Amino acid sequence: MATAAATDTFRETPPRPPNRIWTLTEGRAIFELGAFFMSRPLLSHLPKGDGHAVKVLPGFMASNSSTLPMRRLLARLGYDAHGWDSGRNIRVDNALIARLEAQLKRLNDDSGRKVSLVGWSLGGVLARELAKLHPDRVRLVITLGSPISDDRNHTSAARLFELLNGKEPEAMKGGRFRGLDQAPPVPTTSILTKTDGIVHWRGSVQKPGPTQTENIEVYASHCGLGVNPSVMVAIADRLAQPEGSWEPFVPPSATRWMFPRTALD
Repeated sequence: MATAAATDTFRETPPRPPNRIWTLTEGRAIFELGAFFMSRPLLSHLPKGDGHAVKVLPGFMASNSSTLPMRRLLARLGYDAHGWDSGRNIRVDNALIARLEAQLKRLNDDSGRKVSLVGWSLGGVLARELAKLHPDRVRLVITLGSPISDDRNHTSAARLFELLNGKEPEAMKGGRFRGLDQAPPVPTTSILTKTDGIVHWRGSVQKPGPTQTENIEVYASHCGLGVNPSVMVAIADRLAQPEGSWEPFVPPSATRWMFPRTALD
């Protein structure tokens, strides 16, 4: 079940990566991909879009190919779905931020409408920070298993990220990317799973804030979040909301079983 906000209780738990059991079983994502393709006839009946642009950002070390199934579904639902124009998501530097900003501006200017951002893992962190830089151009943000706690100890990929980016990535040296746990000033949804093998679920929980924020828990692996049918249900529901009339997620009765009713604390 979706929870509109979580308490700060989870902040008292020392940050740590996921249990190794979940990391070693990330291969279950292949079954989620299979479920995605098997459920395509049902997914085609999800709420239809209004044609606005949706930009999808891949996770750490991933490229647009990882988000292709999701983007094709979004296009079938009536959205102007786009990948990003930055290749593989490896380095967080000023050049990357400039490209992200330029693409956002282009999509916004071409359509005359705000753009929705969907980011998987590190892509979600980038999506949130992009929305902070340009809230006037962003309609809403949806993150999938993203490490938004502002503490890298929540992810098992921290060492590899720092090996490739340094402890302080170039983009942070300009004063940006500080306070990652602070949500952008636009409606923001964090979709997470307690069986995430890459990012500990506590690191993906949004704390209550002054903006419209929520957490939605699903049954999934980290590597399967971009194709998991329950995630597609939540994304389609969030994107279909009329601009300016955001409400917290309430699972449709037919899909309520897909969403756990556990406390995120």
